[in-house]
Amino acid sequence: MKKTLFLILFMLPFLISCSTVMKTYSYKDKKADLNQYKTYAWINLEHFELDNKAGNKLYAHYILDLANKELEKKGFILDVNNPDAVFLFDTQIDDKIAYSQTPQVSVGVGVAGPGYYVGGAVPVAGGNIIEEQYQEGLLFIEMFDSKTNNLVWKGWAQEEVNIYTNGEDLLQRAVTQIFMRLPVKHK
Repeated sequence: MKKTLFLILFMLPFLISCSTVMKTYSYKDKKADLNQYKTYAWINLEHFELDNKAGNKLYAHYILDLANKELEKKGFILDVNNPDAVFLFDTQIDDKIAYSQTPQVSVGVGVAGPGYYVGGAVPVAGGNIIEEQYQEGLLFIEMFDSKTNNLVWKGWAQEEVNIYTNGEDLLQRAVTQIFMRLPVKHK
């Protein structure tokens, strides 16, 4: 029992440092009253149909379904004929580089003799710059006023992705967290 607890406590910092945290952001036009928008539609969906045929944007329909559910929770009504607001979304994966520096380490060397002490410190390898390449996934959702075509709100999420990333779970968290930042709740 003690050995298991020690192992968990010992490994916890390593597990936490290996996981990434999704970052979400939003922008709202200061002049826009988002509560006036009750109906919505999506624009630029043809773009995803073409990309999906080419093998890109495989999750477009999944994102659309998730976003529709979140908008429904906020009280929006889908109206493709005469919407108050139109939404647009897109995804991208960017190649990124992170730099870090290894710690500077010193080792003390000491020799003891009768009546005197000799000591010193010898620097050991450290302070090297390490380059780490990774990929970052980005999902953004924009809301436009359908009459003026002005951007009134934008939300986006970004997180590190790799071959082990579960795309559906990641997108579900991203869409949910993005729409949590949309300051609208219709009755």
